[in-house]
Amino acid sequence: MTFAVLADLPRPTRPPGQVTGAVHRVLARPQYHYAGPSWLERIQNDVVDWLARVLTGVVGAGVGAWIVVVFIVAAVALVVWRLAAGMTRDPGREIALSAGRARPATEWRAEAEAHERAGEWRLAVRARYRALVADLAGRGVLQEVPGRTAGEYRAELGANLPAAAPPFAGATELFEGAWYGKRATAADDAAHFRQLADRVLEAAS
Repeated sequence: MTFAVLADLPRPTRPPGQVTGAVHRVLARPQYHYAGPSWLERIQNDVVDWLARVLTGVVGAGVGAWIVVVFIVAAVALVVWRLAAGMTRDPGREIALSAGRARPATEWRAEAEAHERAGEWRLAVRARYRALVADLAGRGVLQEVPGRTAGEYRAELGANLPAAAPPFAGATELFEGAWYGKRATAADDAAHFRQLADRVLEAAS
């Protein structure tokens, strides 16, 4: 019966090698790949197997043995939790690194003006500082890098453009006091920052 069915099938029109190659190409696609368990998952599986063997060995044992097992389980759980927590990525850093491009100084200034109109002086000073850094980066004085601190920018500018170091230091102190120190910030602070920024850009021109 089987031979009769096979005899009724049409003869293949493609060579076997071509069919095999097509199958391999399909199976090579990412959706058919199985990466297997991660090293952390393998550790967890090994720990679970070990605990199962330990619990099997202490069945029927005294209270002291069970207390030891409880402490061991708690210690292992703590270690696994710490390992898993250590592998968590910093979402803020991912966002900063995946931004793709730095915002131009014109956008930061427009944001600063909007904050000034709304009386948000602390946010205005922050935006003015970012605009200043972007301007200096555009002129080749600074290298704008996500995650760099204001102190690092101040040190770099002092080395590359000493003439602009004093007003930039003053602008940096205003920014750090308003943003990190949460110091009360008013219109006078924003105006003073603009004056210092103008002096920095004049020295960099």
